[in-house]
Amino acid sequence: MGANTSEPTSSRTPRTRSTQSPRTPASHLSSSPSTYESNPTTAAYTNTSSYTKDTSWDTSLSCQSSLSSLRESLSENPHIYDITEIRTATNNFLAKRYCSTSSSAVSAAAYWRCNLRGRDTVVFQRKFRRKIQTSQLKERLSIICRSNHMSIIKLLGASISGDHIYLVYEFIQGSNLVECLRNPRNPSYTVLSTWISRMQIATDLAHGLDYVHNNTGLNLSIVHNHIKSSSIIVTEPSFNAKICHFGTAQLRGETDAIETLETGSSKQETEIEESNASFRELKRNDSGDRHFEGLRDYMSPEFRSSGSVTQKSDVFAFGVVILELLSGEEPLKYRYDKETGDFLRTSVIDTATAATAEGREGLRQWVDWRMNDSFPVEVAEKLIRLALDCVHVDPDNRPDMGRVAGKISKLYLESRIWLDNVKVPTGISVSLAPR
Repeated sequence: MGANTSEPTSSRTPRTRSTQSPRTPASHLSSSPSTYESNPTTAAYTNTSSYTKDTSWDTSLSCQSSLSSLRESLSENPHIYDITEIRTATNNFLAKRYCSTSSSAVSAAAYWRCNLRGRDTVVFQRKFRRKIQTSQLKERLSIICRSNHMSIIKLLGASISGDHIYLVYEFIQGSNLVECLRNPRNPSYTVLSTWISRMQIATDLAHGLDYVHNNTGLNLSIVHNHIKSSSIIVTEPSFNAKICHFGTAQLRGETDAIETLETGSSKQETEIEESNASFRELKRNDSGDRHFEGLRDYMSPEFRSSGSVTQKSDVFAFGVVILELLSGEEPLKYRYDKETGDFLRTSVIDTATAATAEGREGLRQWVDWRMNDSFPVEVAEKLIRLALDCVHVDPDNRPDMGRVAGKISKLYLESRIWLDNVKVPTGISVSLAPR
């Protein structure tokens, strides 16, 4: 576009003082400030443009043409895929199928990697929690696909078939955080063997979730509702983290009014999804009430009791992920007690709280031993205490993600300074031979 736009010369049109300030492009972009801020073309455009009362009509024309090229550089509109496209790309869903390790067998989210319209994508199959009208789906899809952040895997579009919605995301090469922290074939090994690699992941997650909650610029209260270690992709070589499933909660109807299928003294059902199937169990008590028991991983207390989905629920899940990241342990596990014959519940929140009470020596013992005790203890202590604030029982006492992201950014800078100080000097030769 820039090649087709010729800049008028001052000899053809004399410069005159305008009586009114020209219209700024910011007014045209007010509907999508997040894209405006994150797009590098926009940043260059803002830095190189100057708007004063002395601006000529020629400059205004140039700005309009620059704005046109800027709009073309913005992300494409979301796609409403026809189900036949999805079927063709996935070989009628016979292509190699994967199942989420964090979902139950009943509500497992199957997904396929395929090529759609020339792009490498991942298609997730999700069941609607509440049916959404096509017009409403298009509106929500347009809003969510307008968002862009380096720590969020982008949603490209969706398709509907029966009770299922197929969400199409860009494909990102990498491994989820669970696989990076806990390798079943070699438990003593992790690719995240350095403190700075884990701080990089924590920083990316904090800023990504802060963007979802506060900085999309869409005038909406967006809740992710799927924050867990298996929904975080870690990329190499810099160990950057990207959050999956952005927009899933809104497009499935999870964040609408709390759904209670039947209420009363005889029956009451609250649907709770995305917990670990290996420990989750559905039981019925004498009164006929149905409830879930077992491992609840990243669920906040208010979510377990009422199914209420809020941004503070995301903050709780984020805190659990940070504790999991620092300790390398599962969020919740059971240990068999030979004396009593019972299974004892062990939570990463409980162990972190106990380690904090013991002081720095307790924290050193609690942090993942595979980092070989090479980390700034003071920074680790601050980060653990921040994570414990995020998992406070009372949601009103949990910090918002804007505050959390700011604190973690400072801790990341402190970690970089620590790393520079402990680096082995280069250019020095050491001889161990006898003199």
